Amino acid sequence: MTVPEYTIMTVIGMIVVIGLELLVFRSGIFRRAKYWAALAICLFFQCFVDGWLTKLSDPIVLYNPQGLSGVRFPWDIPIEDFGFGFAMITAVLMLWQWRLNRQAAAAAIEQENR
Repeated sequence: MTVPEYTIMTVIGMIVVIGLELLVFRSGIFRRAKYWAALAICLFFQCFVDGWLTKLSDPIVLYNPQGLSGVRFPWDIPIEDFGFGFAMITAVLMLWQWRLNRQAAAAAIEQENR
C-alpha cells in the first residue's frame, strides 16, 4: 500500500494555515465576506485552468496517481489541488491582512501619542 503524499501534504497544509490564522496571526479574514468572495473567485478560475491542465483525455500536467486520493472533481481535477489552492490563497491573504492590521494599530498608537 502506498501513501498518497500529495493528499497528506495538502491536508497538513490546510490544517497549518487554519491553525496559524486561528492561533497566531488572528487577522480576522475568516469573518470577512471579502475573503470568502476572493476565495470563491480564485477557486472558480482554478476550475477552468486546472481542468484544462489536468484533463485525463489530454493532460498537460501529469500526477503520480499513487500520490493522490483518486478523487477528481470537476473535469478530472484532483481534489487535492483545491486544498492546496485554499491553503496558498488563505496564507497570502492572512499575512496581508495581518500586516495591514499591524500598520493600522501602529498608526492609532502614534495618533494617541500626539
